[in-house]
Formats: sequence, structure tokens, C-alpha cells
Amino acid sequence: MTIPTPHISATSADQIAKTVLMPGDPLRAKFIADNFLTDVSQFNETRGMLGFTGYYNGKRVSVMGSGMGIPSSMIYFNELFDFYDVDTIIRIGTAGSMQKDVKLHDIVIATSACSESSINDNLFGNVHFSPTPDFDLLIEAYQKSLDLGYRTHCGQVQSSDQFYNDMPDQVFENLQKYGVLCVEMETYGLYMAARRHGKKGLGIFTISDSLVENTADSAEDRQKSYTNMMKLALEIAHE
Repeated sequence: MTIPTPHISATSADQIAKTVLMPGDPLRAKFIADNFLTDVSQFNETRGMLGFTGYYNGKRVSVMGSGMGIPSSMIYFNELFDFYDVDTIIRIGTAGSMQKDVKLHDIVIATSACSESSINDNLFGNVHFSPTPDFDLLIEAYQKSLDLGYRTHCGQVQSSDQFYNDMPDQVFENLQKYGVLCVEMETYGLYMAARRHGKKGLGIFTISDSLVENTADSAEDRQKSYTNMMKLALEIAHE
């Protein structure tokens, strides 16, 4: 395949920075470009998946939507890594807490991801491969999050194939028991794509609702807590 790809309309790798922040929602990508970046140029609008490149405190950064779920997001992860020479993708999204001490507005940084996804079928035989992020980027994100004063957790996340998931009670309880912090929908795919291409990936989340306490953020709280997560990702982005 050559560029532009069927899903990204940038005609040159130079249009996209070495680090790309990826929320699921393309409008959140636009929000970051409008509120955090300067000298912004748009490099993608194909299929409504908006992508922008600009500068954050003099550092060149891109931001682009990924869509929801592993199948959608892996299209963009793989094309950015393989055809546009991107070095690092940082997923910035929301997640549902699965632990009592992981509260609304908390930051979660994914040290690994588990999933019921079948994307690894036939790749590793009877070995259940568990993808992990780039360690140096993980450590940097955790320290920067503490420096910024955010309440932060590091641990495993569940990347679910279904948003409306009737998970059996025993499965949910076992995931809790074994320390899974929260559930989201894309990180397993990001970590697999990064490993495949020898690149860097990291998942950072804001807890927007709790599956334990049956609570959820208000619109105002979501805006504030999302902004914290965006700033954290921008601070650790490398040129």
C-alpha cells in the first residue's frame, strides 16, 4: 500500500508528527487541536476521522480520532505506524472502573491489556500473548501524572469487544479479583500494533463511570477530567 491510504488522506509522512494522540472521538481530537495546539494544520478528514498536526509548547504533535473498538482503531494504528513512520501512539480515552478504589476522574495508565478479542488467534499457537506498553513511556507518564497532582493508578485494563456487554457475573468478579482496574475498548489493539511494528504505544484513561458504584461523571466533570488527561499526554509526547 502507498500513501494516501484508504483511511488517511495525508499525502506525505511529514504531515504527521512522530507522536500521535488518539482519542476514540474525532471531535475530541478537534477539541485538543483547537485548545492546546498552535499553528495547526488538518491532515485528515476521510470517513470523518479528523486528524491535526500542530505545536504544544514548541513541540510538534499530532492528534487524530481512532473510532470505537479494536477493529476500527487498529486500521489507524497500523497505517500510522507502517505508512506514515509514526514512532509513538498515545491512546487517550475514557474507561469504566472495576475497582472500588478507582474513582471517578482518576487517571489510569495501562501496564497491560487483556481481552476476549480474537485478533491473536493463530499467531502464537496455544500461547496467550499479553501485550504491554513501552516501559520508558509508561514510567514517564506515571511520574508526570504525579507531578501534575493527578490521582493515578497503573495496572491492567480490559479491552472489551462490546460496549453493551452482558458479562457473566463470575467473569466480572474474577477480573476484579485478579486486579483489572477498568474496562475500555481499544488498548489491546494498540499494544499489539505497536509490538508488531516495533513502535511505542501507551493507553491513558480518565475514569468516566464506575461499574462498581454505578456512578458516572457529569458533563462538566468530564470536560475537566478529560482536559487533565489531554495535558498529561501532551506533556510526555516526544518529537
